[in-house]
Amino acid sequence: SRKPSHPQLEAFIKHMSKGSAAQMDGSLSSLPRYPSHSLCEMGELTQSGVVQHLQNGQLLREIYINKHKLLLSDWTAKQLYLETTGKSRTLQSALALLYTFLPDFDWKKINMRHQWSTIFCSGSCDCPMRNHYLEEEQRRQYSLRVKNNDLEKIYVDMAKIVGIPTRQLRASNPIDSLLCYFCHNISFPCTKTGCIGMEHFKVIKRHQLEDERERQEKKLYFLYALLATHPLLNQTVNRLQRIAEGKKEEVFVLYSAHDVTLSPVLSALGITEARFPRFAARLVFELWQDGKRPKEHFIRILYNGADVTFQTSFCKDYYKRSSKPMCPLEKFVNFVKRDMFLVFNSTSYYDACRRRPL
Repeated sequence: SRKPSHPQLEAFIKHMSKGSAAQMDGSLSSLPRYPSHSLCEMGELTQSGVVQHLQNGQLLREIYINKHKLLLSDWTAKQLYLETTGKSRTLQSALALLYTFLPDFDWKKINMRHQWSTIFCSGSCDCPMRNHYLEEEQRRQYSLRVKNNDLEKIYVDMAKIVGIPTRQLRASNPIDSLLCYFCHNISFPCTKTGCIGMEHFKVIKRHQLEDERERQEKKLYFLYALLATHPLLNQTVNRLQRIAEGKKEEVFVLYSAHDVTLSPVLSALGITEARFPRFAARLVFELWQDGKRPKEHFIRILYNGADVTFQTSFCKDYYKRSSKPMCPLEKFVNFVKRDMFLVFNSTSYYDACRRRPL
């Protein structure tokens, strides 16, 4: 009876308690399949999060299963590729989405791989220049923050209210905690010392928006994003190419990740109009085949259901010259295999990761 709810929420909870047949990498098998604590634990999914992902799965099912028959009722484990980080919230998000998406949720066909890196770099994580640009970006963030007197006053006030040192509250990035209260329509914390209120939230949110504007101007985050996301985008391109060549591949791939995974992907693709990812945000890459010219393949990119294909840096110009509603696959391939490295005066990921800026 708790809100928000979903027609399949009760069935989902029952099904999650029967997951012994699932194949889970390493430590994933010891994580809870759904949030079951009476009180929320730090960093856990809430009932609202479960419902959001049940809705995500339902939306995807209506398009890809009911309309386009991507998976039939006799689907096999080989048709899915599933990967998540080792946090209970990402595993639970993936399971909630899959529960309403799949034609029939069969635990024996669920093979969940564990990704230790939040940027999903797998075996290509050694990149010194990525770390360099991230450190420079963090310095930029710190410099902007210490210049903001209103923000510092708010931090001091909030720390006093909740009874912790100011430096501890500052380090914990309170926007995350406040968004949890805000998005669940719960009053902000109150103690004997006072109450945290909308005036605190507004100052922090205003600073976050200012930080996003400066981040785009200074480009340090963009350079970090290109190197951080290349391994994941390269995996994606390779898979799409194999499918286009007619090779047997998974037809549905799910990476259950974090805002710090999704944000650099959006930045690297050039989708600058996208705001920092909200809860349960989804980014979808679709591969299409031309019915009249079977060798021609196209991609479409959707962010939270909106078509952002022609916001990407590699397909903006194509859109101006063509009436076709999608982007040729080779544009995406060329971007990932070659053009991502031009700004570093390099021709490969390995070289870009090691070439110091002039």
